[in-house]
Amino acid sequence: MNEERKPAEEYVVIRHRPGYRFRRTAILLVFTIVAAVAGYATGLAQGGFRFSSVEASNEVLEDELSALRDNYTKARQQVINLERGRAIDEQALNQARTSIVELETRIASLKSDLTFYKNIMAPSETSKGLQVDSFTLAPDRQTGGFDFKLVLTQVGNNKSYIAGLVAVNVIGRRDEEKEVIALRDLSGEIEDLGVKFRFRYFQDVEGTLALPEGFEPLEVQVVAQAEGKKSSQAERTFDWDDLTEN
Repeated sequence: MNEERKPAEEYVVIRHRPGYRFRRTAILLVFTIVAAVAGYATGLAQGGFRFSSVEASNEVLEDELSALRDNYTKARQQVINLERGRAIDEQALNQARTSIVELETRIASLKSDLTFYKNIMAPSETSKGLQVDSFTLAPDRQTGGFDFKLVLTQVGNNKSYIAGLVAVNVIGRRDEEKEVIALRDLSGEIEDLGVKFRFRYFQDVEGTLALPEGFEPLEVQVVAQAEGKKSSQAERTFDWDDLTEN
């Protein structure tokens, strides 16, 4: 019986070179270092040009920034000037408005005075002689009372004086009962029941009054009595709410 012949095993013979791997590694390392140095030198050269370019760009940017700062400063100054101008304009406008209001108030006052004098000098046929022209009240914050002003006029014939007495009463309620209080009992400036008057055109009677506690005023009654040749009487009643609504 023939046995199957096995192929002979092959062997590769490698020449043994002591230090070969070390030299090869060293050569590769040297080439790597040389390549790195060359690349660094090239990059440095190119980088120098880039740096110069960046430096130039930086100068341009600095110039632009400086110009922008100047423009910003100018613009801000313009805004400040406009704001100041607007403030001045607003102040002038407010002053003008105040002056207009004062003028309108003065005109209204003059018109009222003109009407007042016209009524005295050129009255209608139904209103001549002694007249109770007006009675006004204004709150007095210091005393808590009221400042009053009564105006008497002589309408029509003003060639001679008219004289007499005028009485003022405040009509109201206290404890659900009607009560009439003379001005003398409400005002320190009035001493008598009747206030004397003597004038040709008009006369004012002014003072302050204070209401007693618990008294509810409803009306103010004014009665003027002229004496002598021009003897006559004028009477007028004013609603308290109308006098104090303002």
